[in-house]
Amino acid sequence: MNRSRFLDPQVFQAMSALSAAAKKGLGDPVLAELVMIRASQINHCAFCLDMHLRAARKDGESEDRLQLLDAWEETEDLYTARERAALALTEAVTVLTDGFVPDAVYEEAAAHFEEAELAHLIALITVINGWNRLMVTRRVPPGGLGS
Repeated sequence: MNRSRFLDPQVFQAMSALSAAAKKGLGDPVLAELVMIRASQINHCAFCLDMHLRAARKDGESEDRLQLLDAWEETEDLYTARERAALALTEAVTVLTDGFVPDAVYEEAAAHFEEAELAHLIALITVINGWNRLMVTRRVPPGGLGS
């Protein structure tokens, strides 16, 4: 079996539609890319990292912020309070091994995002985690969906 081949076009289309809707509702393409990069770092998804790093650069994101994203908590001067709240929520939703998303993390995000934006942020975090799991399981390499 060729695990690099994506199996079901309907699933791909549905996931793509959910991704687009979540990003559009968030309204900030750079923040969306930071969230997707951070989740992909945690999940070790080379395909998604490659894709979203390229997109972030295209959207004008700086190399300093991209290179230090894995250590965002230690670089307060590089990320806004809103970005930091989104990144904390991203980590909490992505790593659920300790249980629920902590109330303090959720409340901090809710303080920086209107209700509809927060719903889109959570959807974006959820869908990138889904993409990561699909691509890592299928071992899709950076740069393409395989042949």
